[in-house]
Amino acid sequence: MSRIRVLAHARVRAAVVAALLAPLAACSPAASPASPGAPVTEVTPSPDDRPVTVTVTPAGAKAPAGEPVRVTAAGGRLTSVTVTDAEGHQLTGRAAADGRSWVSDRKAVPGTSYTVKAATRSSGGTARSTEAGFTTAPAEKVNKVDWRPGTGSTVGVAQPVSLVFDHPVKNRAEVEKQLRITTSNDTEGSWGWIRDWSGRDRVDWRPRTYWKPGTEVTLKAELNGTDSGAAGGWFVRDYTTAFTIGDRQIVEVDLDRHQLSLVRDGRTVRRIPVSGGTPGGDKRSWRGTAVLMAKEGTINMNSETVGLGNAYDKMVDHSMRLTWSGMYAHAAPWNAKHFGRSNQSSGCIGMSDADAAWFYAQVRPGDPFEITGKDTKGVVDPGNGFGAWNLSWAAWQQRSALR
Repeated sequence: MSRIRVLAHARVRAAVVAALLAPLAACSPAASPASPGAPVTEVTPSPDDRPVTVTVTPAGAKAPAGEPVRVTAAGGRLTSVTVTDAEGHQLTGRAAADGRSWVSDRKAVPGTSYTVKAATRSSGGTARSTEAGFTTAPAEKVNKVDWRPGTGSTVGVAQPVSLVFDHPVKNRAEVEKQLRITTSNDTEGSWGWIRDWSGRDRVDWRPRTYWKPGTEVTLKAELNGTDSGAAGGWFVRDYTTAFTIGDRQIVEVDLDRHQLSLVRDGRTVRRIPVSGGTPGGDKRSWRGTAVLMAKEGTINMNSETVGLGNAYDKMVDHSMRLTWSGMYAHAAPWNAKHFGRSNQSSGCIGMSDADAAWFYAQVRPGDPFEITGKDTKGVVDPGNGFGAWNLSWAAWQQRSALR
C-alpha cells in the first residue's frame, strides 16, 4: 500500500472517531463561565414554569348579577382566592380538590364592584399572584320584604315565620333555597307559599305541630343577589330575625256555648263569657285556628272598612287582631247582655271591659285561638292572618316550592 493511501485511511478513521465523540461531548458538563472563550447559551424556560392562566367570571364593567363568582386556572393550580366588594366585604367560596377552580358561596349582587385576587402555583412549582376586577349592572327594580316576628320577641306556640314581598316572586324555588330556619331543638317544619290578604306573594314557615315552649328560632334570609323573576326585581339585602317561644297558651273559643277559655300548659286558667258574630249573614265569625297577630290596644273600628256599611264607628279598647279581614277579640261593653248567651257581634269576639283587660294582659302574639261553632263564615284562610294551621301537615308541605 502506498503512503498516500495509508494517510487517507488515517484521516477517515479520525473523522469517524470525532463523529462518535460528538454526542458524548453534548452530554458533558458545560464549560465554566469563567473559562476563557466559553460559549454563552440562552436557556428557554421549561413549559412547567410558564405563568398560570387565571380566568374570572363574571367579567367587565356591566356584568350580570345573580351568579356565583368563578375563578379557574390553566397550567397550574390556585392556592388561594379572595373576592372583596367595594365596602371590604368578602365572598367566601370553595376550591375544587384539584385546585383548578374556585366558586363563591354567594352570588354577585347588582350594582357592586368586586376585586379578585388569586395566588397560583405553576406545574413547575413557581408561585405567582394575579388580580382582576369587575362591576355588576345595577338593579332596575328592587324587591323588598316585610317579615314577622321581630327580632328579640317572645311569641306564642302557633307563631309562623312570615315573609311578605313587595313584588311578585316567580323564582320561588330560588328564593326558598336562600331561606334558613335554625332552632334550638331541631323542630320539624316547612315553608309554604300563599297569597297574602293584601294580594302580595308571601311565604310562611310553620312547624309540623305547635312549637315547644322555650324554643329559640333564627331566620337567615340570604336573598341579596337573588332575582325574583319576571317583573319582581332583585333582592339587594339579606334579612335576619331571632325570637323565642313562650308558654304554651291555647285560647279555646266555643261560639255555640258563647265561651272563651284560656288554657296554659294544659290547665284552664279562666273561662270568659263572650259574644261572637251574628248568625245568618256577613256578620258571622270565622272558625278554625286563628293566631293572635298583634295587641293593638285602643283603636277605631269602622264597619265600612270591612264591607259592613255604616253599622258602627267607635273606639274599642283592648283590641287583639286575629285576621286581616277584621276579626278581633276585644272589649265590647255595649253588648253586655249577650255575653255567654248569644252571638250578636259584627264578627268579633266581644267580652266585658274587666275580662278584656285581664285577658289582654295574659296573651301574646302567636297564641292560637281554636274557634268552633256551627254558624260561621268558614275556616280562616292561610293568607287571612296566620291561618296555615287550618291545613293538614301534608297539604302544607305541598306548598313548598322545593317539593
